[in-house]
Amino acid sequence: MQNELAGSVEVAIKAAFAAGREILAVYGTDFSAEQKADRSPLTEADKRAHRVIVSILESTGLPVLSEEGKTLSLAERQGWQRYWLVDPLDGTKEFIKRNGEFTVNIALMERDALPAGPLGMARPIAGVLYVPVKDTLYFAWQGGGAYRLQEAGTHLATDAYERASMSERLPLKHDRTMYTVVASRSHPSPETEAYIRKMEAEHGEVALTSMGSALKICLVAEGAADAYPRYAPTMEWDTAAGHAIVNESGMRLIDITTGAPMRYNKNELVNNWFIVH
Repeated sequence: MQNELAGSVEVAIKAAFAAGREILAVYGTDFSAEQKADRSPLTEADKRAHRVIVSILESTGLPVLSEEGKTLSLAERQGWQRYWLVDPLDGTKEFIKRNGEFTVNIALMERDALPAGPLGMARPIAGVLYVPVKDTLYFAWQGGGAYRLQEAGTHLATDAYERASMSERLPLKHDRTMYTVVASRSHPSPETEAYIRKMEAEHGEVALTSMGSALKICLVAEGAADAYPRYAPTMEWDTAAGHAIVNESGMRLIDITTGAPMRYNKNELVNNWFIVH
């Protein structure tokens, strides 16, 4: 199981690097953005990243559920035991703003041992999250630990074990004296403000960090922040890779509705509100 998961992670890393190259090729041009049916933006970088990720992940023989892929029937996707869950470009708004805070998210998902229900039936067992502008890679697999590798594209590795040996294991040591909450820059909410007030009552002064995309989850996983409350809509592909990394760093991503870890392959692919801590 460990060797199999490590092998899957290495394929996902290869796909994430390839997507990063496609994204950066567009990033430096005068690109335009169109609007999808849900009013979220879409660029040529999203499409190119999706295509290259799917072409590489197909070698594993597992199905791929991607934000930019075709719509799949509920019966088809809920029949899967294992599958890839992909956001080719998480943080398209940040990409358009050119602030560098966007990621490639690839998660390996598996049917969990709990009874299937409308709120989910799967869990992440491995995750890869790549930050193209910073060339920073986060990755984890179940039982194998969570890692951060900087200047990731310059490190050639034969497998995920070798890549892990040249990486920093999460969580990292941080000299923080203040309770730190990371929040969305693009999606502030009254509930988030209430959560911050509650943490102030419990911990005294609270430091607030704002950031785009799934990088917020990684800040908690690496120990740079204590909590990430999300009282705004997200999709399953936004959180799954980060969730796998959080799990292996000793933190948790909790569905506020159920009070339990977030489950995936729900009837609707929209997540409930959640807290990472």
